[in-house]
Amino acid sequence: MPQHITTGQIDSLKLSWDKCIDWVRRDFLFKEECQLPAKVSVHPQGRDFITTMPCLLPAGMNRFGVKVVSRINGNVPALHSDLMLYDSANGQLLAIIDADRITTLRTAAVATLAIETLRHAGASVYAFVGLGNTGMATLECLLHRIGCTAGVEIRLKRYKDHAEKVARRLAPVYPEISFRIVETMEQLVEGADVVVSCITDADGLLIDSAERFAPGTLLVPVHTRGFQNCDTVFDKIVADDTEHVKSFRYFNEFRDFCELSDILSGKRPARISDNERIIAYNIGLGLHDVYFASQIYDIVNNNGGCVQ
Repeated sequence: MPQHITTGQIDSLKLSWDKCIDWVRRDFLFKEECQLPAKVSVHPQGRDFITTMPCLLPAGMNRFGVKVVSRINGNVPALHSDLMLYDSANGQLLAIIDADRITTLRTAAVATLAIETLRHAGASVYAFVGLGNTGMATLECLLHRIGCTAGVEIRLKRYKDHAEKVARRLAPVYPEISFRIVETMEQLVEGADVVVSCITDADGLLIDSAERFAPGTLLVPVHTRGFQNCDTVFDKIVADDTEHVKSFRYFNEFRDFCELSDILSGKRPARISDNERIIAYNIGLGLHDVYFASQIYDIVNNNGGCVQ
């Protein structure tokens, strides 16, 4: 019988943000050795989706996995996922893993890695819209890496009372950092160095003109929605995988395009200037999910629950 690894077991490992970033950096660097088909989505109704994300890790790791993630309107949380992990040498199903926590951890780690890699040298204003599970995890991961740095502003788009709750929770932990709540998207992006969107659904564009983004802005639309008017005017588009963005409406009109792994490996520069405006489309790869699941499976079974 395959093992069942629960969210509670994953939480008990107390994986650090540094460990999560190390894992996503590591698997980006061996991405070319993987078999990573583009994800496949079906749409039961409206904007709901069920997506299948397979990945075979490099030879020698002997691991294959497939994550199934869904977003169904009305569910709380809206996103849900499960992952099946196999021994690719014999086809044995090793574990069925609750993947919601893996999704949150790897998504936040990839976004933070992209920010650290692609922001301009003097970045100090970080703007966030969407403060659900993914948004909060990304903000917490980023703040962990920034630390208590004077002169940094975290700008939050108001939605219900989410921004106020986030500011009350995090301001005492990071007393040197300024937390500012704004009412409109225009106020959010004006003068921001990094703009992070973690909304899971958008009806049309979130900002009326790409010219509202200052020179040097890094835009990180974690769920890709709402910024298509920036695709053809920003200086560079960086994605986690080419196959996953080839279907984008304006893919053939990108001014410059590369994968994040090309930058991490030194094949391409992160920036050619601090004025370059960049979009980081990190679509979410089964590679990260399967590698995280494989590492977690090994920790649970071989290391007595201790993170190495």
